[in-house]
Amino acid sequence: MSTTAEPGTHALFTEAPGYPMTRATGCPFDPSPTLHDLQTAAPVSRVRLWDGSTPWLVTRYEDMRALLADPRISADATLPHYPHPGAAQKESRPLLRSFLTMDDPEHARLRRMVTSAFSIKRMEALRPTVQKIVDGLIDTMLAGPKPVDLVQAFALPVPSLVICALLGVPYADHESFQSDSQVLVKGTATPEEAREATQRLVAYLERLIDDKLARPADDLLSALAERIRAGELSRREAANMGVLLLIAGHETTANMIALGTLALLQHPGQLARLRGSDDPKLAASAVEELLRYLTIVHNGRRRVAREDIAIDGVTIRAGEGVVFAAEIGNRDPDAFPEPDRLDVARNPRHHLTFGFGVHQCLGQPLARVELQVVYSTLYRRIPTLRAAVGLDETPFKHDGLIFGVYELPVTW
Repeated sequence: MSTTAEPGTHALFTEAPGYPMTRATGCPFDPSPTLHDLQTAAPVSRVRLWDGSTPWLVTRYEDMRALLADPRISADATLPHYPHPGAAQKESRPLLRSFLTMDDPEHARLRRMVTSAFSIKRMEALRPTVQKIVDGLIDTMLAGPKPVDLVQAFALPVPSLVICALLGVPYADHESFQSDSQVLVKGTATPEEAREATQRLVAYLERLIDDKLARPADDLLSALAERIRAGELSRREAANMGVLLLIAGHETTANMIALGTLALLQHPGQLARLRGSDDPKLAASAVEELLRYLTIVHNGRRRVAREDIAIDGVTIRAGEGVVFAAEIGNRDPDAFPEPDRLDVARNPRHHLTFGFGVHQCLGQPLARVELQVVYSTLYRRIPTLRAAVGLDETPFKHDGLIFGVYELPVTW
C-alpha cells in the first residue's frame, strides 16, 4: 500500500479500494460493508477497477439520481475512459453497439423504435400468457423427481419463453443463446470468449431478421425488419438491438426469480406473509422490495463525465469515468428507512434497480409482470418449497455482472 492517499481517496483508505467489493461472509444478499463505510464517509470517491483505472464511485441515492439525469454524464462506451466492467465487456461492447451505451439523439432515435412494444398496457396484456407458462412449469416440476434445480427447471425458462415469444425467437434455440449470453455477463470471461459469443449472437439474430424480412410475423423482430425495409435501420443495428433485448429479456429476470426465492426462503416470515395473501398489491409490493433489497446489477452502472461536475465536495473532471453503485444506493437510509430489513409490504418503487433518467430499463414493465406472476404463484402452489442445500453450499454469481445463483436445488 502507498503511504500517501491519492486524489479523491478518503482517509478510510491509503489507496483506492478495488471495485466491485467482496460481500461479507454469510451475508450474500447484502452489499459489501466497505460500500456502507463509503456511503457514510466518502459518498463520491475513487475506486480501482480490473484494469488499474480509478473512476469515481457514487454511493448515495440522491447523488445517483441527480447524476444519472444529468446530460453532462455520458453512457457512450466508446469514450476513452469509459469504466468497462471487465476485459470481456470492453471487447464486446463496441461489437454490440446499441442504444444502451449511446447518448441522445442517437439513443433516443433507436430506443423509440421499440419503446411501444414494452408499454405497460402491452405487458399487462401478456399476464395471462405468463401465468400459463408459470403454471405449466410448476406442473412439470411437481410431476418430476426431487430435488430439482429451480434455475434450470423454472427461473430460466419463464423469461426465456416470454421474450422468445415477444421477439419471434425459436425457444428451441434457448440453450445456445443462453450459453452465449452468460459469457457476456460474466466478469471473468476472456476477450476472446466475449468476441466469439458476440459474433455468434449477432450472426444468429441476423439470420432470424433475414427470415422475418422474407416471412414477416406478429413479433418484434418482424417490426425491426420492417424498419430495415423502410431504411430506418441497418441490418446490423437491428441485429444488435435484437441481441440486447434477448439477453436483457431473460438474464435479469431469471436471476431475480431464483435469488428472490432464496431470499424469501431465508426470511420465512416474509414468505408466509406473501404466500398467505391473494392481494395483487402485496405481490407488486414484494416485487419492488426484492428488486431494491437484492439489486442484482451489482457491478455498478457505468458512465463518463462530458464536463466538469462538482458534487459532495469533489470535482469529477471531464473525461473521467463514473460508477454508480446502485446496490448501496438502494440501501441508503435517507431514501429507505431500515434499508437492510426485507419488508415485502414496503413497496419502494423509487428504487434504482432499473436505473434512472433516459437510460432506465426499457423492459421494466415486462419484468414486473413476470415477477408478480411468479411471486404470487410459486409459493402458493408449492407451499412447502424449501432449499435442498444450505446457504453455504449455494453457488452464488460473485463473478457475474448480474448477481444471482448458478443453481438452486429445491424440494418440498
